[in-house]
Amino acid sequence: MPRRSLLTSAERIALLAVSLTEDEMIRHYTFSEADLAVIRQHRGGQNRLGFAVQLCVLSYPGCALSPDAQAPQVLLAFVARQLRVEPEMWSQYAQRAETRREHLLELQAWLALTPFSVTHFRHFVEHFTDMACQTERGIVLANALLEALRREHVIVPAVEVTERVCVQALTQGTRKVYEALTASLTAAHQQRLDELLTVRENATSSSLAWLRQPAGTPIAKHILIHIERLRAIRSLELPEGLEHNVHQNRLLKLATEGSQMTAQHLRDLEPLRRYATCPSEPLCLL
Repeated sequence: MPRRSLLTSAERIALLAVSLTEDEMIRHYTFSEADLAVIRQHRGGQNRLGFAVQLCVLSYPGCALSPDAQAPQVLLAFVARQLRVEPEMWSQYAQRAETRREHLLELQAWLALTPFSVTHFRHFVEHFTDMACQTERGIVLANALLEALRREHVIVPAVEVTERVCVQALTQGTRKVYEALTASLTAAHQQRLDELLTVRENATSSSLAWLRQPAGTPIAKHILIHIERLRAIRSLELPEGLEHNVHQNRLLKLATEGSQMTAQHLRDLEPLRRYATCPSEPLCLL
């Protein structure tokens, strides 16, 4: 079964999209005198235009323009006006793959950019693991990663690579969340949590299913039953302040995931995840 994508299709498209509003183009793609000086070193209007467009994309969003990519017309027009050339010259430049590669290497050196490597992959996975302990939103992690790459003058890799960094950081962050929630659990705590997943005496459902039942209308009978459930939760005697060991976003996410699982599903989880998930609902109820 293929792995579910961390980013939606719209997020993947937007992540490395070229800024095309007038304000964004003025901010990101207005050339300095130094930019114009290096651009003018190249012979022919098509080469100056192509070099300038690659300079724009490397500057923001920070990635290399793929060989088969067509530069947006609005960007071509904006760049061409600054260089006083015709935007149609792009078609002549786009056909020369070798020239584009040479210009890319020249720009990497001039902008002091470093190509993304395996070392960067490992570094940024570790760097963003702590953020992944706070949020599971892939686009938040991906945007933060892109900002870090730009700050460190590293060329932004393809979306697929960016997504893999975030997935790996999220995997490690999730494990840290599990460890934070289970580190202080004793064998007795684990036994009481496992008992939540067993069928109650003289009943047809598990204790966890009983705890999940809604409070009902505010009549005396239902209030007494709800108080009984709260007492059952307190009888777990979970360590004090356990819910403060992880970010509230992750605790609520665990509680939501756990509430969608049956007792059988929870029993089938590997122990670390099970003992992290089982207390999440009671902690959110208290």
